[in-house]
Amino acid sequence: MPLSTATRNSRSAHGLLIALAVWIGGHTAIASDAALSDVVRAPRPKGGEYFGLYLLGKKVGFAFNDLALVPGRNDQVRAVSNFVFRASVGNKIAERIHNETRIYEAKPKGRLLSLVVEDRGDGGNQTFEGTATAEGVQVVQKRPGQPDQVHKLPPTPETVEDADQARVAVLRNTSVSGTILDGQDLQNYRADTTLGPTELRLVRGVKVRLHKVVTLVQKEKIPIEGFLTDAGEMVEFSLGPNLKAVSEPESVAKRLDLVEVFALTRVVLPKPLPATIRQTPSTVTLVLSGLPERFQKNTYREKFKKISEDKVEVTLTASEPKLAKAVRPVADPAGGEYLKSSIAVESENSEIRERAALIVGSDKDAYRAAQKVVTWVATNMKKDYGSSADRASDVLHQMKGDCTEHSLLAEALLRASGIPAKRVDGLVYMVGDDQIPALYWHEWVEAYVGEWTQLDPTFNEIVADAGHFALGEESNAEITPLIGQLKVLEVR
Repeated sequence: MPLSTATRNSRSAHGLLIALAVWIGGHTAIASDAALSDVVRAPRPKGGEYFGLYLLGKKVGFAFNDLALVPGRNDQVRAVSNFVFRASVGNKIAERIHNETRIYEAKPKGRLLSLVVEDRGDGGNQTFEGTATAEGVQVVQKRPGQPDQVHKLPPTPETVEDADQARVAVLRNTSVSGTILDGQDLQNYRADTTLGPTELRLVRGVKVRLHKVVTLVQKEKIPIEGFLTDAGEMVEFSLGPNLKAVSEPESVAKRLDLVEVFALTRVVLPKPLPATIRQTPSTVTLVLSGLPERFQKNTYREKFKKISEDKVEVTLTASEPKLAKAVRPVADPAGGEYLKSSIAVESENSEIRERAALIVGSDKDAYRAAQKVVTWVATNMKKDYGSSADRASDVLHQMKGDCTEHSLLAEALLRASGIPAKRVDGLVYMVGDDQIPALYWHEWVEAYVGEWTQLDPTFNEIVADAGHFALGEESNAEITPLIGQLKVLEVR
């Protein structure tokens, strides 16, 4: 089995688990003071909280969160979020460590003043050090062996209440809305928290009243459901049916299972797909359960037909683009969204642009240029689980990684060549070493060459074959709850 499919499973999960870990907080409850924000006044466990993070019942990480007044000061609040993810991918261990520290004004609606974000392990090492003012946010990005980069961002509307909307909502007994400056892509996202009904549950053998809180962040677009006691302890929270965080003592939270994400997250098929799916054109039809209606979107590659309340038929088709006559640079049908440079894509990076020019040369035909990019990435990059990177320039330097690195570099090179491009998240057909036919979580690219067309730089497919089932784009965590829920009932 190619190495590219495994880390996609863990990467889908860990991006979402970071969101879960950052969502909660913990600090010492103090006496009511009208000069202090409700986020400080809300009751909660002293000294922060540890959580075990579970994927499909297997512990794959832990988180720690603390929020308190800065020692020696009554006018500033410090929020700390620490996250560790660890899983086996193939024959290697993937570990991701993500730490955030944010400082806010302690008064009601106090501004974000600064943030430090540290990433280590899978995905590469880096630090963001940010200072926020009313005029904007300046972030210094530090990476080993590379010069510091300075990012000047617009002002963020994030306030101290956004550091823990859940407890603020319970304290106020009403909904709370705000904004979060994301610690991975440095973009602002709306966050809304609502209250659900209270319920009685057994917690450590005692029946306790719990307050249900539901937070929706527009980046992940999946409701996070949490349960708080009257004393402010977060008992558990979950994102979909397969990702859950459970309050645990530190020693318990840090005891992790050794989880092999291949077998844990794949979608096993009732029989192999026909060999003809490797041809172009080709078609295959699957009958599915566990696929919510929001994912059932007809496209040029996928056609859905509802069979019953929980059954749907999808026909996957792969064919050459028919209108691929665009000349570079190509106008983006999304208004420029898929030509942008970003923290991850870096299509304006000088090395990325120089490499793209060497690959594409003077060829003005957008589709031929896209094929050249995908073929170059596929034939020059080494497939390696232990060399993950979250930024295109890092991938270019190391020239190895899994499907996410192949797709990220291809996307950046395509955009640098004047071709609108995006990453596609979904499933790909493989038969594993155990000879079990299955769909594995995977990532590839889609380019606009006069029409959209999908290409796979991991498997060197200038037309992604009919074994590719697209479910989302741009590493969006929205698809993660499908893990463990999506089933293939028939292959037709």
